[in-house]
Amino acid sequence: MSLVIGLTGGIGSGKSTASQWFEKKGIAVVDADIVAREIVLPGQPALKEIKETFGEWTIQNDGYLNRQALRSYIFQHVKARKQLEEITHPKIRASIIEQLNSTQSSYSILVSPLLFETEQHLLTDRTLLIDCTEAIQISRAVQRDHQSLEQIKKIIVAQMTRIEKQKRADDIVLNETSPDDLFSQLCPLHEKYLVLAHQA
Repeated sequence: MSLVIGLTGGIGSGKSTASQWFEKKGIAVVDADIVAREIVLPGQPALKEIKETFGEWTIQNDGYLNRQALRSYIFQHVKARKQLEEITHPKIRASIIEQLNSTQSSYSILVSPLLFETEQHLLTDRTLLIDCTEAIQISRAVQRDHQSLEQIKKIIVAQMTRIEKQKRADDIVLNETSPDDLFSQLCPLHEKYLVLAHQA
């Protein structure tokens, strides 16, 4: 496995914009959110377990997971959230490790909004936090996701605080203005990671 950089940040922080920039530089990106969707596709063991644990209502008529219904349910039931994590997290982790092991680029990026919360940072050599104020997070997320202000705030509360993430991250990029400003901060980090990868 090559050098792995864990990239994280709260909702609306600009993780995707940052990870796409790294991809354009030829860096392999493994996205924990995409992996989380893949492991609950029809025919996957996790989907069967979710149905057995929570009931038929979790599956849509087309056989796919009813994400919206399940998301709403786990926000209202703390115990249910833990049950879901026990089903999905080990499978997500196994798939992430498999994908990171198969990359060919100088170093790899593991993008995960819950990098620290799920201990996925233990799969990385270094962590990068894309950070911004909560007000900017909310503004971006409301515009992008078409979710209510209340839903966005619930997601932010469920995630680790900015302060805690800042304490844990090795590198921090403040993304509060333009994409160009974000990219100008990522450039030296990319060069730094190439050097570290070469030394590894």
